[in-house]
Amino acid sequence: MGDASREILRRARQQVPEWTPAQVQDALSQKKDDFVLIDVREKYEWDEGHIPDALHVPRGFLELRIEEAVPDKSQQVVLYCAGGTRSLIAGSTLQQMGYDNVISMAGGFGQWKGSGFKFIQPRTMTEAQAKRYSRHTLIPEVGEEGQFKLLDSKVLLIGAGGLGSPAAFYLAAAGVGTLGIIDADVVDDSNLQRQILHNTERIGQYKAESARQTLTALNPDVKVEVYLERLDETNVQRLVDEYDVIIDGTDNFPTRYLLNDAAIIANKPVVHGSVFRFEGQVTVFKPYDGPCYRCLFPEPPPPALAPSCSEAGVLGVLPGIIGLLQATETIKLLLGIGEPLVGRLLTYDALSGEFNELRLFRDPECAACGENGHPENLPTYADVCAIPA
Repeated sequence: MGDASREILRRARQQVPEWTPAQVQDALSQKKDDFVLIDVREKYEWDEGHIPDALHVPRGFLELRIEEAVPDKSQQVVLYCAGGTRSLIAGSTLQQMGYDNVISMAGGFGQWKGSGFKFIQPRTMTEAQAKRYSRHTLIPEVGEEGQFKLLDSKVLLIGAGGLGSPAAFYLAAAGVGTLGIIDADVVDDSNLQRQILHNTERIGQYKAESARQTLTALNPDVKVEVYLERLDETNVQRLVDEYDVIIDGTDNFPTRYLLNDAAIIANKPVVHGSVFRFEGQVTVFKPYDGPCYRCLFPEPPPPALAPSCSEAGVLGVLPGIIGLLQATETIKLLLGIGEPLVGRLLTYDALSGEFNELRLFRDPECAACGENGHPENLPTYADVCAIPA
C-alpha cells in the first residue's frame, strides 16, 4: 500500500465508525427496520459465502447502485468486505453522498467467520448455466435467484399440440426445470403446420415422446415427464397436485371443466389459451384471486357453436402467438413478478393485428369457486363434444 492509499485509509478510519462482528450480529438479531447490512465485496467473494440478510452492492458499483438499494439516507448502513479496508473507504464515499449513519465492520467477513457467526454459501450456477441464462440474470426482476426459481419449478402442459408446442419450447429454453406433458395422441402430418415440437420423421410417434426429444435436445437442464394418457377423472387430481402451474392447451369443454375443478381443489393456477381460425385468447384462472372457468361458462355452449380446430381450422402461426403468451404468463406466476392476466381476458385478432382486453369477474354464486362451491361434485359434460362445422 502506497503513501496515498495509507492516507486515504487513515482519513476513512477517522471519519467512519467501526463495529465488531459481535455488534453487527446483535443489530441483525434485533431486526430493526432502519438497519441495513451491505456486502461490498466482488461477486466471486459473495458466492463463496456471505452474512444472512446482507445486500450485495459491489464496491465497483457502489455509487451507481446504493441509492436504489438504500433510498433512505437516514438509515443506519453497516458495510463489510473481506478484511475491513474496502468497507471503510466505501463508508467514506457514502458519507460524501449524504448518508449520515454509516458504519464499517472491523475485520470484515474473515473475522465474522472466525468468530463462529452464521454465514450462507449460496447456490451457484455452473459455467454452462451462467452462459445459457445470462440474459435472464441481467434482469433485476429475475437475476440468479429468479433463475434458480425457474430451475426448481414444475409446469404441467395439457397437450403437446398447437398451444403446448410453443409454450413448452420457450419454457424449456427459459430453464423451467420440470415440464410434464400429458398427451395420448400421435404425430400426424396435419399437425406440422403449427405444432413446432414435431417433425416429418416423427409422424406416427407419440406427441409427448416427440416433445421430450425436442425439449431435452434444446436444454439438458430440463427434465421432461411424459404421460401417454388422456386427462380424466382417474389421473387429473394426482397430476395437478404435483405441479406449480398448469397450461391448458386443450380444445374441448369436458377437459377444461375437469381441469378447472381439480385446479381449484389443489389451489393451482391454470394458464388458459384457445385459438379459432384467426382469433386467440389468453387468461389466467388463479383460484379465489379471480374468476374460474365455470364463472365464464357455467355450462358449455351447443357443440355446433364451438367446433374444434380440426373442424374449423386455424392459421398456423396463431397458436405460436397464443402459446408464447401462455409461456409468458407462466413465467410471471413462477417468479411472482408483474401483473398476471387474472381477471383479464386478452384477445388477439390476427387479421386486424389488434389486441383487446376484457375484464372478467368472479361469480360469488359459482358452483366451483363461489362461497358455497363444491368443485369435487360437478359434472364435466363428458358427453358434449364439438361436431363437424
